[in-house]
Parts: sequence; C-alpha cells; structure tokens
Amino acid sequence: MNTTTSQTLFARAQESIPGGVNSPVRAFKSVGGTPLFINHAKGAYLHDVDGNSYIDYIASWGPMILGHAYEPVVKAIQEYATYSTSYGAPTELEIRMAELIRSMAPNIDLIRMVSSGTEACMSAIRVARGYTGKNKIIKFEGCYHGHADAFLVKAGSGVATFNIQAVPGVTAGVSTDTLTCAYNDIEAVKKICAGHMGEIAAIIVEPVAGNMGCILPEKGFLEGLRNICDEEGIVLIFDEVMTGFRLSKGGAQEKLGIDADLITYGKVIGAGMPVGAFGGKRKFMEVVAPLGNVYQAGTLSGNPIAMIAGYTLLSELNNNPSHYAELDQKTTYLKTGLTEVLQDWGQPFVINQLGSMISVHFSDVPVRDFSTASEANNDRFKKYFHAMLNRGVYLPPSAFESWFLNNALTKEDLDKTIQATRESLQEII
Repeated sequence: MNTTTSQTLFARAQESIPGGVNSPVRAFKSVGGTPLFINHAKGAYLHDVDGNSYIDYIASWGPMILGHAYEPVVKAIQEYATYSTSYGAPTELEIRMAELIRSMAPNIDLIRMVSSGTEACMSAIRVARGYTGKNKIIKFEGCYHGHADAFLVKAGSGVATFNIQAVPGVTAGVSTDTLTCAYNDIEAVKKICAGHMGEIAAIIVEPVAGNMGCILPEKGFLEGLRNICDEEGIVLIFDEVMTGFRLSKGGAQEKLGIDADLITYGKVIGAGMPVGAFGGKRKFMEVVAPLGNVYQAGTLSGNPIAMIAGYTLLSELNNNPSHYAELDQKTTYLKTGLTEVLQDWGQPFVINQLGSMISVHFSDVPVRDFSTASEANNDRFKKYFHAMLNRGVYLPPSAFESWFLNNALTKEDLDKTIQATRESLQEII
C-alpha cells in the first residue's frame, strides 16, 4: 500500500502543528506508523490522499451514523451556507433543534447548545456544582469526558493511549475535587460517598463506555448510581456524547432504562459538524444564565450550519427508527463473524458490543473496566490494526477506542472485514 503523500504531509504538518495533528490519537503513536491523510469520504468508505480506500469503522468517532456525505445533510448545509455561516443572534432553527431533541430523548426539559462535547461536559459539571453548592465530583477510571481540567484525572481514550498518568497544567486543587472509581464498581462509589458525605455535587459517567474500548455497564451498576444520587442529593450526569442518538432515538437512557438528571451530547447531533449540548431536568437547567447565576456562553453556540446538519440527521433517525434495528443487526453479524474467526485462531480474545458500538480485545479475562482493558495484549492489537489497514479496513488507531458502525455498511463490507481479520490474524500469531 502506497502512503507516500500521507508521509510527506505528516512531515510537513509537524513543522506547524504540535505532533502534526490537531487531536492526539490521530498521530498513530499508539499503533505506530504514519497517520493517513484523508482526501474525501462517501458512505462507508474513506479515501486517502494516495488514492487508497478503506472500510470505515470510526465514522468520525460516531456522528456519521448513516455514512459519510449523507446527501440530505450535504444539501441542507449547502443551502444554509448561502444565508451566512454565523449570526451571533438567535434563530428559529435553534428552537426546532431543541424541540426535536426534547421529543426524542428522555428527561430533557431544557437544553443549551455549545460547540463541543468537552464544553458540554464542563458546563454540566458547573451546573451541578451551582445547583448543589458542592464542589467534588466522581468520575470513573478510563471514562473520557473531554479535556477540561477536572476530567483529566485517570481519563481514558487519548490520555490512556499516551500513558499520561498526571497531566501538567492541571492544578492540585482541581485534582483534589475529582474523585475516581473503577467503572462497574458500585461498592467503591458507596465507599467514596461515605467518606465525603455532603461534599459531592455530581457523578458523571459514560453509560456505555467508549474510551477504553466498548465497555458495557454490568447489571445493577447504573441503577446503583441512580439510587446513590437520589439518596445523597447528588446530580447524576450521563455523558452521551458517544451514545446519544446512536444506541437508540433516546440514547443510552432509553436503551438501558435509566434516567439521568443532566445529559451531555455531541457527535451525532451535529452530523459531523463541531457541536455539543447539555440539558436535563428543569430544576437543574434553570440555574443556567440568563435564568440563573451559573454562567455559560459561546459566540458560536447554536451555529446555523451545525444546527441544520444535526437537525436533518436527527429528523431522519426520528422518522425512520428502522435505522437502529438495521445497525444492531449489522453489528451483531460482524460480531458473530469475528467471533468465529477468532475462535478458529485459538488465541485469547474478548468482543464487547452494544448496539452499533463494538471493540475487540486480545485478553483472556472479561474486559469490564480500565484495568482489564489495560491488561489486554495491546501490542497484538497494534499488529492487528496495521494488518487490517493494509487490507483496506480502517479501525480506530488505539485499543482504547470503540468501533462505530454506520448504516451505509453493506453485508459485503462486513464480510470483507471478517475475511480481512482471518487473513490478518495469520500474520500476528
């Protein structure tokens, strides 16, 4: 596979951009080699600057749920761009977007648009602190909620990829206010709450973790968090930046039957445009300015191009929920095929999957939290990644990332992926 142009561009990028990339995981440091520079994408395929094509299992880290360059979204963006790319003033479109989200997702009385998932999670924590008058939060090891200071304590995803245990620039005071537990360990949460009675403002969690691979919540874990928050007056925040409108119309709340107090969104609600949102029950959201004294603002919040892109995609998902059933079927088909191939291979493996999120771990124990994800044979994953890439399958370039399927994938694409895995495994025994 010729990647000469990508190599040239990466060398050039490093002269102007830290590490040559604008988000660390793109640098391929976890898997080695040179990152590929993408020229365009359509449907289920990425096409790089050297003319290579790849079946895409990143989907821009989730939002391309119906595939790249989805025609109704492209046309809507083109139309609205002729009106102007930004106003810095209210539009009716923002109202329609908020109303649509409220109609699809549980527990959303009020919602505020922002420009990224990081901003959404940061703002949700501020709301929880403002509402409760408390300072401390609980997060879970390996869960990644963006790069705001409070979230970089034992975070997953890119932080885990680069093995950064302590992040320079995050003050000791901020770290002290962030308490961490192992994912799926409800007894540890109870213990921390007992040791910090009356001090905890919020518990924030990825209801289905996607930043240490795909990690499913075990029975009773989310229910236990809900009970603890009710008993202790703690705000329960679901980070649905990945799961929102991907696992179902109502996201993980609907899929898993658990109600959160505040919910953060990103990814799908912008159809690939930079966007996020935080919302929830009225009593919490009413503390947000200008209704209340918890300040949050953004010049480009509710950007019309992002809003029309997201509104168009969400409308399609809302009007045709069969997309979710199709995605679930395709992901189950892929899991079944990969399982058969890996069993024939004879080496330890774990496949985690829920809905259209899935990940493969080379491990001989269940992968249920950050510790077990870290103990998997991630050197073997590196070899698997490159072997698959050479066969035209683009996986997330880190063992600590979930795969995301899109509904443009065909059975032929899935069969090619399964066969590519069969061939790749023969190289890495």
